[in-house]
Amino acid sequence: MYLPHHFAETRPEELHRIMTEYPLGMLVVNGPHGLDANHLPFLFEPTTGTQGHLIAHVARANPLWTDIKTGDDVLVVFRGAEAYISPNWYPSKHEAHRQVPTWNYQVVHVHGKIVIHDDERFVRSVVARLTRLHEADANPEAPWRMGDAPDDFITERLAAIVGIEIEITRIEGKSKLNQNRETRDRLGAIEALEQRGDTELSSAMRSTLK
Repeated sequence: MYLPHHFAETRPEELHRIMTEYPLGMLVVNGPHGLDANHLPFLFEPTTGTQGHLIAHVARANPLWTDIKTGDDVLVVFRGAEAYISPNWYPSKHEAHRQVPTWNYQVVHVHGKIVIHDDERFVRSVVARLTRLHEADANPEAPWRMGDAPDDFITERLAAIVGIEIEITRIEGKSKLNQNRETRDRLGAIEALEQRGDTELSSAMRSTLK
């Protein structure tokens, strides 16, 4: 990833926030047929291993888990908030007219070693934990639980998926949030985004002003 120093995201708490608040990661592997990408909801375990682990599952029909093997290097990309930035939002533009549009965004690249878990116990645990996490937000008063469905149905569905675990070896982050611009232009873009209701990106941009 092209990473100018002023856009390098090195704050562990911010890297972890993006990985947890935007859990749909893009898993990139280099298998026998070349590069392949799959989009999966991941659960981040920050206290497992030296830099944390990611866990998820894929459909058994997905060739991903047979095309690669345990120990292979993989990349998971997490995309955070992003938006187009108009030069009209910069106060300096109206003085010199020497500004151009850009795109602000946050992204985290997680490098690691993959482990394939083709066993029901691991898969059941992954599904249960992912369900508890996301149902707490989607349906806090009456969350769906695996026990709501018949046991034979759940067993059948679990047999149709395979678990994966990624031992993280390196985390690289990029927050391209106008850090290379003067403060008044950064504030102008932040205020414009807030007026549009794009508070996630504007909040991230404000955090870089501190």
